Amino acid sequence: MKYTQIYLLLWIFVFSTSCGQGQTAVKKNIINSENKDVSISGGPNGITRNIIQDRKGNIWMASWEGVFRYDGKSFINITGKVSSARFFSLLEDSKGNFWFGSIGSGVYYYDGKSFQNFTIRDGLLNNDVGSIYEDKKGNIWFGVFGGASRYDGKSFRNYIINGDAMNEDRTRKTFPARPPYEVNAIIEDKTGRFWFATRGNTFVYDGKTFTVFTHEDKPFKNVRSIIEDRKGNIWLGGPNGLWCYDGSAFTNFTQKFVGYIIEDKNGNIWTSSERDSSQASVLSRYDGKSLSNQPWALSRYDGKSLSNKRPTVTEIANNPMFFGILASNDGSIWFGAVDGVRRYDGNTITSFNGKKSQE
Repeated sequence: MKYTQIYLLLWIFVFSTSCGQGQTAVKKNIINSENKDVSISGGPNGITRNIIQDRKGNIWMASWEGVFRYDGKSFINITGKVSSARFFSLLEDSKGNFWFGSIGSGVYYYDGKSFQNFTIRDGLLNNDVGSIYEDKKGNIWFGVFGGASRYDGKSFRNYIINGDAMNEDRTRKTFPARPPYEVNAIIEDKTGRFWFATRGNTFVYDGKTFTVFTHEDKPFKNVRSIIEDRKGNIWLGGPNGLWCYDGSAFTNFTQKFVGYIIEDKNGNIWTSSERDSSQASVLSRYDGKSLSNQPWALSRYDGKSLSNKRPTVTEIANNPMFFGILASNDGSIWFGAVDGVRRYDGNTITSFNGKKSQE
């Protein structure tokens, strides 16, 4: 009997330490075993924060009214019967599963049939999930208030912003409330380094050490969006404008607030930002109201002229506020607004919120 107890204690110790120091093993919490989709006539009518396209060509939208999927014919509110949370971020992972980041309710994993909800009780650092990213190894990263969480399919490992520094946390700390400095965007560049854009500093992580990214010996702060283009340049956008870093030098394209950045298949850079009429060329399409009353723009920076000090910039649309942008497979540009989602096909802007679009 004594040996049985010793063996049991040893087994418990091995199991508990196998999760790794600083990692929290996750128990499956299936909240909806069968999702019965119901088609609706239009997409979201409210704030739409992010848009992606899956491997089948469907368009997915994260909005304050839920996560919507559009198959080219009809819309489905995928999360309508699962959660009333506001959704900010989306990801289709390399296995074809989906991750939906919410504000206040953590992240939802969707395999096409059922949902699993991850929150701070499972080891997620914070329940406000503003960005999601999959790295080259298949780990899923979540940008949240207070730092970031990495999920390897079994457990969470957390990285916390502590003032001007960012470090891995091995104490399994989580934040029930909102601490300062959320992580707005995460990317892994071609060299394997990770970039974390936060409301505080921008950090570069080599897998061991977080380094503050600087410009002219000053921290590059308050970055809202970050991408790597096909040439390996890093683009950063935020209240300090649109910047490009080629590994040695910086180029500033506008000092107006930039919220989101993407690169299309032709190498053009698209932004959702405050209007900058001093740099923009003739407006090709707009939403029908006085331009002076619409402070934000969807803009295209011509890829062939990006090496110039004043590249060709075209304002495609304007609105009280624009959010996430998608360059879809057919070349059209989808973008989120305060009143739903729109698509620009190169000639016409179409609104999908059930209201007639004005060109």
